[in-house]
Amino acid sequence: MIHSFLLIGQSNMAGRGCLTEVHEIDTTRIKVLRNGRWQPMFRPINPDRSVSGVNLAESFAEAYAKKYEVDVGLICCADGGTNLEQWQEGELLYDNAVYQAKLAQRTSTIAGVLWHQGEGNCREGAFDNYKIDFEKIMNALRRDLDLYDVPFLLGGLGDFLSECEQFPFLKNYPFVNKQLKQVVKDNPMTCFIPADNLTSNSDKLHFDSKGLYEFGLRYFEGYEKTYDPNKCFQEKSEYSIHTEMEKL
Repeated sequence: MIHSFLLIGQSNMAGRGCLTEVHEIDTTRIKVLRNGRWQPMFRPINPDRSVSGVNLAESFAEAYAKKYEVDVGLICCADGGTNLEQWQEGELLYDNAVYQAKLAQRTSTIAGVLWHQGEGNCREGAFDNYKIDFEKIMNALRRDLDLYDVPFLLGGLGDFLSECEQFPFLKNYPFVNKQLKQVVKDNPMTCFIPADNLTSNSDKLHFDSKGLYEFGLRYFEGYEKTYDPNKCFQEKSEYSIHTEMEKL
């Protein structure tokens, strides 16, 4: 069985780590969805731009495959420079992610969603309703893909953003992180993945290869705190998010 993960968000989920500084990993059991089929992993896994590079999901997938001794499939749908509004239900990015995920579900079981986005919503007034707007996306994905009982891992924005001279509004990143944490507080089967003290490229906008490798391991650590694949894939979980959502 392939355990697959949907990767959505903007450039730091697509991956901008320099390919010449890559941390070598064991890709034997890591696959990427290409044209509806699983192919052996090769970089960049999410070629949304000519500058695409190392991705945080690589170290996440390596750790997952090693721990649970299964093949891991990556459904790469992140797109650089996008804002939260572009990921809403009915928008092109949302529809593409659902379409790709449904193709993946024909030959795998989706075990989680990895999200990293927020830089595009750091402008004044653009982050005020982040929590509400993100929850709309998350709940629509759970419904459309039947992902009620798998975790959503929400990556925090890096603290190096305060040093980005090109985009001064990025200094507002703590407000986005605060809303992401509130999502986790109010919604079961979610986890906030901190990005504190991770290293960046010289642009002070994107995580570098070293930072992405560490970030991926943090995502895996958060996943394990939220979910137990051995239990949930072998038998029907006694806990169901359906019950929690009925309370909302």
